[in-house]
Order: sequence, then structure tokens, then C-alpha cells
Amino acid sequence: MLTLAADIEGLARFGRALADPIRCRILLALREAPAHPADLADALEISRTRLSNHLACLRDCGLVVAVPVGRRTRYELADERLGHALDDLRTAVVAVAADKTCADADEKGCC
Repeated sequence: MLTLAADIEGLARFGRALADPIRCRILLALREAPAHPADLADALEISRTRLSNHLACLRDCGLVVAVPVGRRTRYELADERLGHALDDLRTAVVAVAADKTCADADEKGCC
């Protein structure tokens, strides 16, 4: 049962991280390649302060790590499997969105 609780907590952390579009964009950018905060902020067109807050959240969730590189810090996914998980999740979401199994989906706002 303890493993199940740990699994649920891990999935909840992942869900919290994905709950914000900016954090999703950060994770997808880091899936492509590690990056320095200034470069990420420029690429995502957000302020460095805002980026810093989101990176702190992603670090707390255990999804990204800060790697010292000289006097700078580079961010990367904490585990390469997270990139695969993001790909799988994106594929699943697109597939589910395309396959409305509920005939009343548009009327009821479900599925």
C-alpha cells in the first residue's frame, strides 16, 4: 500500500506541474535540450522573474534539476524518462481529443 501512496503522490506532483501552461512550455523546451534561465525566458517570451518562480515549482516537484556550469546554472529534466512521458501524454491527449466516444460530448461538455 505504501508504494501505491508514493505513486499517487508522484502523479499528483506531475499533475500540479502540468496544471500551468507556462510550466508545460518549460518542460517541453527542456525536453528538447537543457537551457540556461535567461535563454529559456527569451525563448518563452516571459520575464526572468516569472520563469524563476516556475522553475522553483518544477524543482520542488522533482521534475527539473539545476546544474551548475561555471558561474551560471543550467536547467534540465531530472530524468530522461520524463521527456518520454511528456511525449506519451501529448500523444494520448491528442488521441483522446480526436476520439469523442460520447455522442453528446459537445452538448454536455464532456469527453
